Amino acid sequence: MSGKAKLYYFDGRGKMEPIRWLLAAAGVEFEEEFLETREQYEKLLQGGSLLFQQVPMVEIDGMRMVQTRAILSYIAAKYNLYGKDLKERALIDMYAGGTEDLMGFILMFPFLSAEDKEKQRAFIVQKATSRYFPVYEKVLKDHGQDFLVGNNFSWADVHLLEAILMVEEKKSDVLSGFPQLQAFKARISSIPTIKKFLEPGSQRKPVPDDKYVETVRRVLRMYYDIKAN
Repeated sequence: MSGKAKLYYFDGRGKMEPIRWLLAAAGVEFEEEFLETREQYEKLLQGGSLLFQQVPMVEIDGMRMVQTRAILSYIAAKYNLYGKDLKERALIDMYAGGTEDLMGFILMFPFLSAEDKEKQRAFIVQKATSRYFPVYEKVLKDHGQDFLVGNNFSWADVHLLEAILMVEEKKSDVLSGFPQLQAFKARISSIPTIKKFLEPGSQRKPVPDDKYVETVRRVLRMYYDIKAN
């Protein structure tokens, strides 16, 4: 293994994108190996690298890590983005868990039919504005601090910004009723490591396209249709 973290996934967002975001937020350089063929995937399986026979997989600190939440927790703890004590860590876990749920509604969006995409788009916006964004709006308003937990930049902030931007891709003015989140978005986006990741040419992935969908289906042999929520 090289000194840099190495990410094994498709050339697209999916479950690896939050990992890219967190590494970038921590200012950590990483390499990527993109899965483009079934043979690449089977080689990882046969080599025993994929503990549960699935990606994402990250090589870091001499380990081959799978399970997105475990990878994110490790990176957050390693780079001081996980709070100063157990209470703060619990809050970070809760807030990150909420944004993870919200992003889960978006994860399979590219695999839907055109008709189902319109239904799912409305569902995503409805859930964001009625269930998830009000929580973060209230947290920021109640404690009056710049960040979600302990007034320090954490994994929860990174995850929330990623979620906000993903929902804005579905409805550009989705934050119109959330002034705290508008200010939060501007603050977090201006953090140097985040700002760099948001610039063209970074390792941030664009909105998934048909090529990404076709590659994932081929490599994972997804022969079934995904249904909207």
